[in-house]
Amino acid sequence: MAPPRHEFRLHVGLVVAEALCASAFVVELDRALSGNGLSWVYTVEWPFLGGYAVYAWRRFLREEREGPPTPRDTEPDDETRRKLEEWNAYLDEVHRPPSGDA
Repeated sequence: MAPPRHEFRLHVGLVVAEALCASAFVVELDRALSGNGLSWVYTVEWPFLGGYAVYAWRRFLREEREGPPTPRDTEPDDETRRKLEEWNAYLDEVHRPPSGDA
């Protein structure tokens, strides 16, 4: 589990990102309503970025709470080992220097 201080920093980062996106949305909406056509694109972009910030926050928070991933069984089974040996033999054949025939 993540230390409370680190989780707090994640929460602060989300609040800052959401405040920035919300204020930028209001500014761009005001500019769009004043006649700047390009600002309509930004009125869609800023809420989208705010939503992405929430997605990233949830993902980082989940990763912190779950801890590091547990190591998987790295020993390949017989079928995988056979395929790997065939692949390595193929690579050896492909990368073998050409014979002296010219």
